Amino acid sequence: MTIGTVILILVFGIIAGFMNTVAGGGSLLTLPMLIFLGMPSALANGTNRVALTVQSISAAINFRRKGYFDLKLGLTLGIPAMLGSYAGARLAIDLPDAIFNKILAGVMLAVLFLIVRQPHKAKNEREEELTPARRLLAIIIFFFVGMYGGFIQAGVGFIIIASLLLLTGMSLVKINSLKNFVVLLYMFISLVVFIWEGKVDWMLGLTLSVGNGIGGWIGSSFAVAKGDKWIRIFLIAAVTVMAAKLLGIFDFLRQ
Repeated sequence: MTIGTVILILVFGIIAGFMNTVAGGGSLLTLPMLIFLGMPSALANGTNRVALTVQSISAAINFRRKGYFDLKLGLTLGIPAMLGSYAGARLAIDLPDAIFNKILAGVMLAVLFLIVRQPHKAKNEREEELTPARRLLAIIIFFFVGMYGGFIQAGVGFIIIASLLLLTGMSLVKINSLKNFVVLLYMFISLVVFIWEGKVDWMLGLTLSVGNGIGGWIGSSFAVAKGDKWIRIFLIAAVTVMAAKLLGIFDFLRQ
């Protein structure tokens, strides 16, 4: 790799790690970047997961250090996601890119609606614990979240945020903490599958990991320091831009 390539990978990794930790969609930057560098899609997908695993470890450690860590709920959601991730990594789903982009854009717009609609919680308001029925629903949902993450990963952060907004009364800071821990658990499983199939470029993957790890640490510090207000602003901006891109609005405006 040239110095220019290393710098490109690190910069994209830092931006993607920050985005993934605070909101989501970082893989929509790194996957095209790896493919642009000449990687086949499957190899880019596997290589990207090395960086995502390191990023999730970095963010999870920092969230825990700052007091935002719920191991019990994280495992409740993460274990079914791990099972789903293995299934997703093994599946070969032939879905045209155009249709996938429209579905993902729809999910992102739904997240945008939930973020805008979610009222600011009073500081002394207690969060409701998951009822047995909601806990069962969460387990089912996160199995399919893991399956999606194991298959393609891009945009899964938005899906997790939407799911936790609907299921819990948590703040966005705590949701981001849980999201990163769940991603760490299922990402490891899918990464093992990609390694087993020989779909990882370790040199590029470890270089990207440095950037993603830095971005994950910065993102988790940002989330805790700025709180729900700034996470909400960042999410709205990120979701709006990415949904517009996926729907082809920018292409339409250029015509």
